[in-house]
Amino acid sequence: MSGTFTKSMARNIFYGGTVFFFLLFLALTFDSHKEFPKRDNHQNLTPQVIAGKKIWETRNCIGCHTLLGEGAYFAPELGNVYPRRGADFIKGWIQAQPTGAPGRRQMPQFHLTDEELDNLVAFLKYTSEINTANWPPNIEG
Repeated sequence: MSGTFTKSMARNIFYGGTVFFFLLFLALTFDSHKEFPKRDNHQNLTPQVIAGKKIWETRNCIGCHTLLGEGAYFAPELGNVYPRRGADFIKGWIQAQPTGAPGRRQMPQFHLTDEELDNLVAFLKYTSEINTANWPPNIEG
């Protein structure tokens, strides 16, 4: 019988592999949950950031932009736009969008108030400070 692969051997390999990978999954899950508080930037979560996130969601910004690698690829990744461009540039860019130019890909004009712009910038600043271990790679140009 040496060299013969039996059903019981196959079953034991299957069950052993299942248990091994389940334990590996639990260990990686535990490690991830242990790391989240060190990386998530929750200490800087303010009412202004929360209001900015609501603007991000209600204007469906993720329908065109990616943020930390999530979203559409129609427009630039905004995970690090705050350190690259700064608050004044972001507000100016959003305010300067035309109301429409046929045949040209562009950002819509949302007519945000100064407070809404400040909130959105606070949200983008907050997301830029999340420790993503440099993922996604986001180099302008």
